[in-house]
Amino acid sequence: MTKSPEPIVSNSTRRVRIFEIFIQVLIILSLIAFSIETLPDLSERVKRWLGVFEFFTVMVFTVEYVLRIYIAKPTSRYLFSFFGFVDLAAILPYYIGLEIDLRSVRSFRLFRLLRLFKVARYNAALQRFHVALSIAKEEIILFLAATILLLYLGAVGIYIFECDAQPEEFGSVFHCLWWAVATLTTVGYGDVYPITTGGRVFTFILLLVGLGVISVPAGLVASALAQARKMEDEAKQDADQLIVNEDMSDSPFNNSLVSRITLGRWMDHFGKSKLNWKRNCQSGPPSGLMT
Repeated sequence: MTKSPEPIVSNSTRRVRIFEIFIQVLIILSLIAFSIETLPDLSERVKRWLGVFEFFTVMVFTVEYVLRIYIAKPTSRYLFSFFGFVDLAAILPYYIGLEIDLRSVRSFRLFRLLRLFKVARYNAALQRFHVALSIAKEEIILFLAATILLLYLGAVGIYIFECDAQPEEFGSVFHCLWWAVATLTTVGYGDVYPITTGGRVFTFILLLVGLGVISVPAGLVASALAQARKMEDEAKQDADQLIVNEDMSDSPFNNSLVSRITLGRWMDHFGKSKLNWKRNCQSGPPSGLMT
């Protein structure tokens, strides 16, 4: 399992915070520029400025990508990670466009929208949400499997009740899957609906079950978010204690807390590696942070 790429330097420094804000703003501006490019009848002057801005954006992202490859140990850990693919996809369309006329393949430009995922690396709230999903991963997967089973059972049930009365709308289980999705998610478009008594009763029951389809995963994620926030606060407290101990000791590495936490291990923990967070969820506070 690949870990999230390490920050170029410590997140506690002011420079890195400025760098993070700069990258986030640049990502948002690049997406706005992408949207402006879709406007009809743009003047040549506007197109030229958009091209200059795109070149500047790609150069910044390219430098960041190369630096992360250089710093990552081992290099493959970053190259084959999620953010490694996102960073590559954010700049690849530009370089390919230098050789290929992308006007004939407009859909390829949509890969530029993947830059939005780069924000997740620099936004604490998005990182926390990612951690929450990791904590509740098994429960969410189990619930999704149960939901798929309910969708199939719903399609089969409505097919049994409505296939004879409405063969055009409920002619097969596959035709009924659309109705099952709309009903189980409580959307209820109303384009297809049962007319038999049995079908209506079955629909009512499925609607009640559908309430759980919405509420259960929301509760799981909310609980995991609270746990992730608590773990993050505990980690920050340990980091503050580490700084205090370093200031009070003539030789920081003689301190027991410092000796147990290397900078690399702390950055992995503070960067919320999925593996470390999962271990924390199962066994309590990180063992490396206990005195």
